[in-house]
Amino acid sequence: MAAAGSALQVHAVRFGPGQELLAGLQALVEERRLRAPFIITCVGSVTRATLRLANATATNTNEVLHLSGRFEIVSLVGTLNRTAHLHISLSDPDGRTVGGHVLGDLEVFTTAEVVVGEAADLQFSREMDQRTGFPELLVLTRSEGEEPA
Repeated sequence: MAAAGSALQVHAVRFGPGQELLAGLQALVEERRLRAPFIITCVGSVTRATLRLANATATNTNEVLHLSGRFEIVSLVGTLNRTAHLHISLSDPDGRTVGGHVLGDLEVFTTAEVVVGEAADLQFSREMDQRTGFPELLVLTRSEGEEPA
């Protein structure tokens, strides 16, 4: 396990009806040149979502759920480097909750209010992990990392 500490910077953003949340967050990261961003909190609602479920593997990534309807965002967590790793929990009109790895199609229904943190002294990257078969988080200090393109 590698661990590092850092100062924190905070960025707040609100997305409106019809906007795609994942693309909007990735645009924020690019525009503000964030190098170690992560979700602090998010509240809002979506009308669509595409999630990879927990039983997917590197060789079987077809365990995907496509949702359509009105859903409250009850949790959104993860890192937002260029290849974001986000997990979401959504609640339907009956209070049933489903969650998974965000693949996209997070179309905002009324609002999505997101607070993004950045570890100011770090840089996040991803590196293929042969044990898991997925690109996993690599945490570097700013002095170890390279400048973003």
